[in-house]
Amino acid sequence: MNAVTLYRPVSIEKALNDFDRYLESFFGESPLTPADRFLNYTPAVDVREVDGAYILEAELPGYDEKDLEIHLDNRTLIIKSKKEEKTEKRENSGEAERYYIRERRKTAFSRSFKLPEDADQDNITANFKNGLLCLEIKKRAEAQKRLISIGK
Repeated sequence: MNAVTLYRPVSIEKALNDFDRYLESFFGESPLTPADRFLNYTPAVDVREVDGAYILEAELPGYDEKDLEIHLDNRTLIIKSKKEEKTEKRENSGEAERYYIRERRKTAFSRSFKLPEDADQDNITANFKNGLLCLEIKKRAEAQKRLISIGK
């Protein structure tokens, strides 16, 4: 599937996270923490091709089915979250809690993928289990390989 391209600055994100942890160990919470304030959260996605279909798997730990929206606009498949970060309140006071380290935050995201020409846009199935979203995008019947027998 040559139509899917992805840019993911993993090395920059890792460097910022490591730098943040280094500063926190000496000075407490850094103004840069977490690094995802500057870099958008993007879930890890694998896209592979099997006979008759494309499989897209996205890791979404901490999300539920109700937190996700999947749209198809022309040949663009869009996966996005509806989950917004909430500020926790203490039970006995109206004050918001102050975190010293917070690495388990859920931020909104949106990912889009351009489907190839041979994708059957009317035949896409999705399932979600244990934080893994799996989409199966069938290929159009006329675009699939078939054996042609040689007649006498």
